[in-house]
Amino acid sequence: MPIGVAQQSLDLGDSPLAPLGGDRLAHWPPDLSALDAGWGPLVQGFLGSESGRALSSRLLQALSAGQTIYPAEPFKALSLTPLDQVRVVILGQDPYHGPGQAHGLAFSVAPGVRIPPSLRNIFKELQQSLGVPPSADGSLVRWAQQGVLLLNTCLTVEAGQAGSHAGWGWEVLTDALTTAVAQSPRPVVFMLWGAHAQAKKKILDAVPGSSKHLILQANHPSPLSAMRQPLPFIGCGHFASAQLFAAQIGRNAIAW
Repeated sequence: MPIGVAQQSLDLGDSPLAPLGGDRLAHWPPDLSALDAGWGPLVQGFLGSESGRALSSRLLQALSAGQTIYPAEPFKALSLTPLDQVRVVILGQDPYHGPGQAHGLAFSVAPGVRIPPSLRNIFKELQQSLGVPPSADGSLVRWAQQGVLLLNTCLTVEAGQAGSHAGWGWEVLTDALTTAVAQSPRPVVFMLWGAHAQAKKKILDAVPGSSKHLILQANHPSPLSAMRQPLPFIGCGHFASAQLFAAQIGRNAIAW
């Protein structure tokens, strides 16, 4: 953790700006004690780096200015899915930017929150690919607990401003996290959905031995791109490909 960041943490918990339901970031940096031991050094190293300090400064300034930033737990995916248990990586773009939606897992929403269009398309593709009926619950925690790393390329966003924290430095960290998974001795399925996620492919290709992994690419599941050629998301068959890959390497299938 960079020197001085802890002292600069801004706690809005008792202020009029406190979030309803605690869905927004209230202080920086967040508690890192729940991080898996495999991820912890990577996150701490990033926060102590020049890029990490610059990101911390921008987040603190934004919070001080009263901006609403989602989610409350940017590192939740790293707490639920240990590095040595990652079986599938689903890369998204950035968190949902509406009230009550983002909760630290790419594409997932908390129980009781209306399922966003991108997630509805994910469930539609899951049904088309594997016959799994659409879930009435948008929480993907059950996937994360089975080794599905639900990682956005950017881990925070300003309310109502999609992509607003792109270029703030998160990409440096998510590059490092992606590299760490690619260096795993265990074969992993990477599902790269959309241009931001697909930009990570060059990182995967640069890791020695990455040919043991299954790298799948498609458009983002957003209604704006899900059906667009040449890599439409609907009909991509990624879930079926992941299950077949698991069978080929002698691993239990994910209970999607």
